[in-house]
Amino acid sequence: MKSKISVLLSFLCLVIFMPVLVNANQNPGSDENGPQKLENPMSVQYLKSQLLKSQPRMVLNSTIEKSLLGKLKSDPVVQNLYKAIQLSAEKIQKKPLLVRKLEGRRLLGVSREMLLRVNMLGMVYRIEKSPKILNRINEEVVAVCNFQDWNPSHYLDVAEMSMAVALALDWTAGKLPKSTIELAKTSLIEKGIKPSYNEKGNTGWIKGTNNWNQVCNGGMIAASIAIAEKDPELAAKTISRSLNGMPYALQEYAPDGVYPEGSTYWGYGTSFSVVTSAILESAFGTDFGIAEYPAFKKSAMFRVLMNTPSTWYYNYADCGDKRSEGGDVTLAWFATKTGNKAFFEKDRFLLPNLDLGELSRISGAALVWISQYKEKAGETVPRAWKGDGPNPIVIFQGPENDPRGYYFGGKGGKETTSHGNMDAGSFIFELDGVRWSVDPGNQGYNEVEQAGFDLWGNCQDCWRWTLLTKNNYGHSTLTVNNSLFVNNGFAPLKEFKDGSKPEATFDLTASYGENLKNATRRFVKEDNRSILIEDQFTISKTTQSITWQMMTTADIEIVKGGAILRQNGKELKLDNLAHPELTLSVISLDPPPFYLDRKIDGLKRIEIRLPAWTVKNGTTSMKVRLSGI
Repeated sequence: MKSKISVLLSFLCLVIFMPVLVNANQNPGSDENGPQKLENPMSVQYLKSQLLKSQPRMVLNSTIEKSLLGKLKSDPVVQNLYKAIQLSAEKIQKKPLLVRKLEGRRLLGVSREMLLRVNMLGMVYRIEKSPKILNRINEEVVAVCNFQDWNPSHYLDVAEMSMAVALALDWTAGKLPKSTIELAKTSLIEKGIKPSYNEKGNTGWIKGTNNWNQVCNGGMIAASIAIAEKDPELAAKTISRSLNGMPYALQEYAPDGVYPEGSTYWGYGTSFSVVTSAILESAFGTDFGIAEYPAFKKSAMFRVLMNTPSTWYYNYADCGDKRSEGGDVTLAWFATKTGNKAFFEKDRFLLPNLDLGELSRISGAALVWISQYKEKAGETVPRAWKGDGPNPIVIFQGPENDPRGYYFGGKGGKETTSHGNMDAGSFIFELDGVRWSVDPGNQGYNEVEQAGFDLWGNCQDCWRWTLLTKNNYGHSTLTVNNSLFVNNGFAPLKEFKDGSKPEATFDLTASYGENLKNATRRFVKEDNRSILIEDQFTISKTTQSITWQMMTTADIEIVKGGAILRQNGKELKLDNLAHPELTLSVISLDPPPFYLDRKIDGLKRIEIRLPAWTVKNGTTSMKVRLSGI
């Protein structure tokens, strides 16, 4: 009897657990302990059998190059960009060779310049086969390969230099002197790849979740392909490691394509992911799933929406202020993959060469995918959009070709997000060509670091939060008790409504800790000239004051019930709807309060201060309308 019961129990266990085992195998790309995986068949055998034998094989190969040469005869965008690349190559040849000179703790400026030079000189060489250009590439490669190292303590420097040297080898396709080829391959191994296997080194990027992952793994993949014949074991091991590591950064685009670190860092991290995709496709015939990774292609729309009518970025996080004049070459990769003309900035690509500004350092590679673009039907740019994820944002815009240039961007998020700030609930607002509510944006890292300032710690009492660009005192949000936000408080997007009067609500409660019981901020686009900001909150025993803040560079006239803002001959009205009895105050932040703060001409903080003792029954609201005049 006992044996029968034992058999029965064994059978039941098998039945119960079998579905679990089957389901686990149904999606081999997912891992409950990590992000969805890329395809990764990499091994020495796979490398030897599948890697293209001829050069070039990174971004270019013989078939792709033949198509590019054809487009150079017929496509005005390709012709104009190539002319700009030629001009850049001419300027480079007049410059001295690079030397190993650090800026603070970084060699990054030198590595980036090398990548720019290889992209310009390398692409001109591919098209023209000029011995003069080949000789200059040789000199550039010898110079950097004779550096004592590529600064592995800051691995971005190594990664960009590795990609530059790898592309230089590949695009010259064996035409460099044998001694240079051997020097470059040895340098890629000893100064590029091997330091990434030093457990004491700066290798947290391998499975990191920010731009370092994308840049460093991309550089290591390029280096590995370049040395594949010299050391196939190291090459295969390194490519495999990167294919396993890259999803940790790619998953950050989910679910809607928002790049948590902001638009500037989208341009950095994403540019290396698309170059890596192009390198793998040309070399192996597949990018192992990078292009199709969930939400990666969605990020193209995010990038488009970060460009405001004033030509500034929506510059949250450590983001630069303004975009360049020329076309976005990284965005163009998405245009090629989707056919969506919204991602292909044709008019900017066709600007006269002198108006294009400094070319992207990946422009040589980008010329290839730009030549492959074919327009297809695609989604249009939405007038109201929400992007969820670790740093959620919402965008409201006016109608297409809006003469008043209406643009609103608001956000939630978490202060400890990579390159994040204490800016949950903050917003920017543009109308009539003026950015009325501003984000202080980013500031140079080296100057702050050289002062002995710890810019990167993000604990509650860390120095980062003393800077106006990083703390809540420098953003258009609510501040309670004149206190900093809680550093690990996440403000999610609670609700989003599309339509003619779109609105969005963020739950800011976690940002205030014990200072408020709860807090929400609701943004409503009432029409094509106004935005309503409505805050609902419940005070706690520790609440003393609530301060509504708006950062601006406009001139301000305080009037009954609000203020009139004036800038560039335009006017904006601020109506204090919920508490018209409270008089606004204006705090000048030019000069800024701390000597290391970024100086922004005319910066001011508008404040509406609500004492907690005036709040009846513990709950109240603040409601402000901004409207064009």
